[in-house]
Order: sequence, then structure tokens, then C-alpha cells
Amino acid sequence: MTRTLLKQTNLRIIFSITLMAVMGVSSIAPAFPQIEKVLNVSAQQVGLLITVFTVPGVILTPILGVLADRYGRKKILVPSLLLFGVAGAACFFPESFQTLLLLRTLQGIGAAALGSLNVTLIGDLYEGKERATAMGFNASVLSMGTAMYPAIGGAVALLGWNYIFLLPLLSIPVGLIVLYKLDNPEPENDINFKEYLGNTWRAINQVPVYVLFTVSIITFIMLYGAVITYFPFLTDQSFEASSLEIGVLMSSMSLTTAFTSSQAGRLSELFSIRKLMLLAFILYAIALVLIPLMPTLWLLLLPVMIFGVAQGINLPSFMTLLTGYAPIENRAAFMSINGMVLRAGQTLGPVVMAFFFGWLGIVYVYYAGAAFAILMFLLILFFLNRR
Repeated sequence: MTRTLLKQTNLRIIFSITLMAVMGVSSIAPAFPQIEKVLNVSAQQVGLLITVFTVPGVILTPILGVLADRYGRKKILVPSLLLFGVAGAACFFPESFQTLLLLRTLQGIGAAALGSLNVTLIGDLYEGKERATAMGFNASVLSMGTAMYPAIGGAVALLGWNYIFLLPLLSIPVGLIVLYKLDNPEPENDINFKEYLGNTWRAINQVPVYVLFTVSIITFIMLYGAVITYFPFLTDQSFEASSLEIGVLMSSMSLTTAFTSSQAGRLSELFSIRKLMLLAFILYAIALVLIPLMPTLWLLLLPVMIFGVAQGINLPSFMTLLTGYAPIENRAAFMSINGMVLRAGQTLGPVVMAFFFGWLGIVYVYYAGAAFAILMFLLILFFLNRR
């Protein structure tokens, strides 16, 4: 089954959408110290490059999900991919930080639907064990992207910080492939809009769904706050690491996530998803406590890879559970609510961790992240259905 799935054109196209969805942040993170110096801004201000990119998703993702349910997936995906590419490449040119923030906001509008409609398509195309396996492979591809992009971005940033913004041009051919090659079932929503919204609300209004949404937001607060935003500054301050070294360390985390995610189908046969998620948050807490304690640069590989294992277990687990709660007629809106929640986590991550950074110092960014992980462990333990 695994080989058959991987040969399917539709799944490969979904993988390409996923690779575009994660490009917008992970490729630029290794250049943050350069941007801080060249544009004469603070570390907290540099974090706004993530915040303004993710804020449009918080607002627009549910709206785009509803439109994708009502009018079709392609009609939302193709314009989104084209805008993501054009606005992203435009970030190459500005010399002021304010203009760069504006263009990143436009790029974020293009990215808003990508991270939810890719998993919506998996839910449309696959069921049962195939869905869990496809979701695991997609999470693996996502992690491969977050593994490759920091290394690629770190290498490209050696030419100049702005060269990393040419990478989103790749989304333009992906948009054309989606338009002409993706063969997906489109929802048939002939019911009135009020009834459609009512059905969507009934699918969402369940305790396990709220638990999974909370898991989603905290996962991305930890990832985008403690790891993506402040890990480059930690390694720069503690070890004077180059952008390439930062990129390699961040890539090792994502490669570990990619391998672990690729085993999602097998892991779900051996353990319940609830048990897998509990294990993931134990590993998150261990990794985040260890990161600021490492005495040398390359010893950071240990906690970084532990964090990667946690991601590889957690991401396909809660995504598989979520897609199972929504019928195809409401799935894009349903998953887009999760996309909004996810974007909220990405947006809040740098802001929340900036508070701990400014108040207590960079070490407490990671201790705060570990505390969040423990809270999620308790939430899953007591409130996520055992079935």
C-alpha cells in the first residue's frame, strides 16, 4: 500500500503544496541575525517577519475554507499559490524594514489556505488506514521541507539576506500543476448557506475537537517561538554560530521529524493515537529543557533531534484525528478552522516567547516552552477521549 500511495500523482501534488506551505518561515529563519544587523532592528522586531506573515492566516483561513467547500478546492489553491510566489519574491527588493513587513503580509495572504487545504485534500481522497498513512507521509514531507529550507536558506543567505526571498517563485509552477494535473473530488454543496454553517458547527462543537485545536495552537507556539524564532539567536549568542551552522542544526530536527512521521502508519497500528500524543509532549518537554543547557554547539543535536521525534509523532496524529471528525461537504471549513488556530500559534509564538525573552532572558524561552508541553500532556491525559 505504501508504494502504491507514493506513486499516485494526486499525492505528489499535495506534497508540493505542503512544501510551499512551510517555505515562508523556515527558509528565512537562519538569516534573522543578518536582518537584525543590516536593517538595524532588534531581535524582537525581526520576529515580526513571522507575525505579519501568519496574521492573515488567522483571519482569512476560515473564510477561504468556506469558499473552498462552496466553490471548489482549486479555485482557492491556484490564486493562493500565485500570490505567495509573487509577493514573496518582491521581498527581495525593499531596503526598509517597514516595506518588507508589508510585502510579508501580502505573502501571508497567499499562504493562508495552503496549510489547511493540503490536508483537506488528503481527507477527500483517502480513508481509514490509507488516510493515516498519507497524513504521515505528508507530515514527513512537511518536515523534509522544514529540514531543507533552513539549510538552503542559510546557504543562500551567504550571498545576502534578501536572496532567500527568491525561493517562493517555485510556487508559481506548483500552482499551474494544481490547475491542470490535480484530479480531486470537489464537494457538492447544494444546501443553503445557513444549513451548511450549522452542519459545520455541529462537526466542530465537540470536546475532543477543542482539545485537538488547543494541541495545535500550543504545538506551534513552541515551534515558532522557542525553536524557529529564538534558536538562531541562542546559537548566535552562545556559540557565534554562522547562518549555515544554524541552518544545519535546524535541518537535523526536521529530518528527524520527517523520518518519524513516515512511520505514522506503523505506529498507529501499535499504539493508540492518544498514547502517541502523550509521548510526544513528554519528549517536547525534555528537549526544550535540554536546549539551553548544552555546553557546545554540536551537542545541541541531541535535544533538537528529540524535539524532531516529538513533532514526527504529534503532527500526523492530531491531523488524522481531526480529518476524521468532518464530512467532505464541511471538511475544508473544518480544517481551515484548525488552520486558523495553527496560524494563531505561529503568530503568538514569537510574541509570547519575546515576553519571556525580555523579562527573564533567552534561557526562559525554553523553560516556558517546556511548561506549555507539560500542560498539553495533562490536557490530553484528562480530556481527550480514550477511544
